[in-house]
Amino acid sequence: MHPKGVIWTIGVLVVLYGASMLIPAMLAMYYGAGHVAEFLEAGTIVMLTGGAMMWYGGGSPARLSHKDGFMIVALAWLVLSLIGAVPFWTTGTLPSVVDAMFESASGLTTTGATVLTGLDNLPRSILLWRSMQEWLGGMGIIVLALAVMPLLGVGGMQLFKAESPGPVKDKLTARVTETAKLLWYLYLSMTVVCALAYWSGGMTPFDAVNHAMCTVAIGGFSTHDASFGYFDSAGLRLMAVFFMVLAGINFTLHFAAALRGFSLRTYLHDEEFRTYILWIAMLFLVIFALLSVNSGLGGENGFVDILFNVVSVATTTGFAVSDYGQWPPGATMLLLMTMFVGACAGSTGGGMKVVRILLLFRQGLREIRRLVHPHAVIHVKMGRLRMSSEVTEALWGFAVLYLVCYIMLAILVAFTGVDMVTAFSAAAACITNTGPGFGSVGPSGTYASMPEMAKSVLIFGMLLGRLEIYTFFVMLVPEFWRD
Repeated sequence: MHPKGVIWTIGVLVVLYGASMLIPAMLAMYYGAGHVAEFLEAGTIVMLTGGAMMWYGGGSPARLSHKDGFMIVALAWLVLSLIGAVPFWTTGTLPSVVDAMFESASGLTTTGATVLTGLDNLPRSILLWRSMQEWLGGMGIIVLALAVMPLLGVGGMQLFKAESPGPVKDKLTARVTETAKLLWYLYLSMTVVCALAYWSGGMTPFDAVNHAMCTVAIGGFSTHDASFGYFDSAGLRLMAVFFMVLAGINFTLHFAAALRGFSLRTYLHDEEFRTYILWIAMLFLVIFALLSVNSGLGGENGFVDILFNVVSVATTTGFAVSDYGQWPPGATMLLLMTMFVGACAGSTGGGMKVVRILLLFRQGLREIRRLVHPHAVIHVKMGRLRMSSEVTEALWGFAVLYLVCYIMLAILVAFTGVDMVTAFSAAAACITNTGPGFGSVGPSGTYASMPEMAKSVLIFGMLLGRLEIYTFFVMLVPEFWRD
């Protein structure tokens, strides 16, 4: 391992993160109010801290091992979540250390859970900073750094492997830095198109930019307490549905489609994409039917509103246009379950990812078939690709570890005195990076009333979910620290 190289690399990320704090300061300066000095102070402190880390690291490392990659990713998410809380302290928006850390970690991990109320009256600089945190965290601050690492003399395949979500990783180009650039070009382009669509649909430019960042990042922070329900427009809600679904697709698939002129055939040939769309469609139809037979709730909520809420939860975005916590138990149970499925691997979404659920399902079917035909050789496939035994074993290990972590988080939250519905849904919403849960943390509530110990547990859950479990737990193995 190369400790100084790890510190230097994280220092680069800290400097970049501190520089991003100057953007809300410029916005506040433009509008003539809203914590200009505080954001400048926070940015300066953070950049000086990052500079000190780079100085101590002694320059760019000649190489990084896979262990260094795991260390950098895990520590970066923790350090940047802590640093992202600085503007909330310096502006006095969230004087509590735990609350500020919670809001920051929720933003960076694109969870969208919030402890803030009165969003409509908050300064625009604070609202922009929350949205920026989600946008930066959407594709991963590590991948963003990879795009500029060549200028600093650092390669980064180890970082890309540790950060990229999903069980199968494919480089788009021979060099990982070029891959990072291409992914971010796609990400930025999608954000710009989404913002322009929202603006054309009736949002103010400020609301359009903020909601576009949080839509494409699958984050769910809003500039209004009523979330997306503030905008009483079916057109805007359908636009949001389209971009949430789009952001939940594997970005490497977007790139492959772009090379073919965004051919629909490219998407349809991808098995995960077909499963993802089919899952959302089936979920919507079942929930719409459940609401329709329960005193006409389907008509009361409206076709578009139900579709919006279902897609928001299925993609782990966290926007809401109504309180789906008041839906019948069958519908809310389905929403809770779909949080764990999440979006596609390689997307900005959370959850266990569609491809993992699909492969686990096929692995289960294989075991059933082997009971009938004990001597048969039956393979688990993804498209034409045959999954090796190592992949299937890793999937089972991931699923078990993920569910165990969820149960432990829920129990720890319940130990703080939180009611069972809130505890189990909050743990699910945080480890899957969805945001709103049920009970007191539903779409119409916030996490503000929860005990600080519960919030601390959920911060860990958000980071654990974003790191996809293994990246954190690998560092707890004694062999990790041996040369």
